[in-house]
Amino acid sequence: MIELLEASHLALEGENILHEAKAFSTGILRERVSSLDGRLFKCTVHALELPLHWRVQWFDIKWQISLYEQREDKQSNLLELAKLNFDTVQATHQRDLREISRWWRDLGLMEHVDFTRDRLVESFLCALGLSQETRLSSLRKSLTKVVILILVIDDVYDLYGSLEELECFTSAITRWDSEQIQQLPECMKVCFRALNDVIHEIAYDIGKDEDWHLVLPHLAKAWADFCKALLTEAKWDNMGYTPSLEEYLSNAWTSSSGPLIMSHASFLVGHMNLEDVADLLERNKDLIYNVSMIIRLCNDLGTSTVIIKLLCRSYLPTEFDMMPKETGDAPSSVVCYMREANVPEDVARKHIKELINQAWKSINAHCFGNVETPFVRTFIDVTVNASRVAHMLYQFGDGFGVQDGDIRRQILSAVIHPVALN
Repeated sequence: MIELLEASHLALEGENILHEAKAFSTGILRERVSSLDGRLFKCTVHALELPLHWRVQWFDIKWQISLYEQREDKQSNLLELAKLNFDTVQATHQRDLREISRWWRDLGLMEHVDFTRDRLVESFLCALGLSQETRLSSLRKSLTKVVILILVIDDVYDLYGSLEELECFTSAITRWDSEQIQQLPECMKVCFRALNDVIHEIAYDIGKDEDWHLVLPHLAKAWADFCKALLTEAKWDNMGYTPSLEEYLSNAWTSSSGPLIMSHASFLVGHMNLEDVADLLERNKDLIYNVSMIIRLCNDLGTSTVIIKLLCRSYLPTEFDMMPKETGDAPSSVVCYMREANVPEDVARKHIKELINQAWKSINAHCFGNVETPFVRTFIDVTVNASRVAHMLYQFGDGFGVQDGDIRRQILSAVIHPVALN
């Protein structure tokens, strides 16, 4: 039954028999799980919690090693090699984290911006979830920089700027105009300068002396598109407007940061010229769209405080005004569907989970398809892993919004603690 449940998550579009298999196996396992014990109980709970195909494999290794260690027929040599391999690869990840920590400290952004989240290690965990291979250190470090700046810019739109300031900020980033930014508050100037410096830094790492100026416009456009999507959400919030689910998602897949992250990743996975990168993104735009949708939908399911605050705004305005602005108040997919379909929250959440299932079916076609070059395979793997990271981050709440205990354990397990050798 566990294997049937796992296999059902590999379904493609139109494979309805696997949809039935998922419902059947899930029902059987939930009914029987309380009567199980030992290793079988752990495997069942693990599979029901999140299927293997939706997990970041690297973050699951210690659990798998521990499980294999309990088997009576285990091969000791194989077990020891697995532990040694984990510790060896983890040592590279720890070196990457040390280097990126020095970069973050030297950047000094948090000394000037006190309203944003300081989530360096969580950002590195995301980058690590996308790419674990030792040869991809440069990709991990660059994507960590991208993720942490995504959080900073997102907080500028959610927590700090007025609508007029955000329109000016967005225009400055779209034109990459440092003069236009001068009329904004100092902390927004600091964010703009930090973003400008980091984009130039990443572009130079990608293109070196010869081509960095050719890479830069592509990265800048990705940031501009991201900021435009955030501005749209800020305008909705300012108007008190709740869009339809379709209208919301047409913007939200960009504001999820998925296209932004993948635009950077496409340049970092290998030595490809600009034409090849543009072709790579064009041929995989459906993959990027569905991965971005999962990032957004998992985020919406995990950030329940947004729903509560929006409902307070609609029905209890006095209480809403007294609530601190800890997170942005823009609509979520859950709220949009609740209002559009006039259904309670549990029904809306079930609908959003079904949208995630549908997105995975489209993603699976890319997972199992043939690819022409190793670079393309690496890009697809990194992109699909972004979906898995989203499940990990938001499975038990908002992994970025609060210092979540489960996220903290993931960090300690994946980056800090080695596997104990016998």
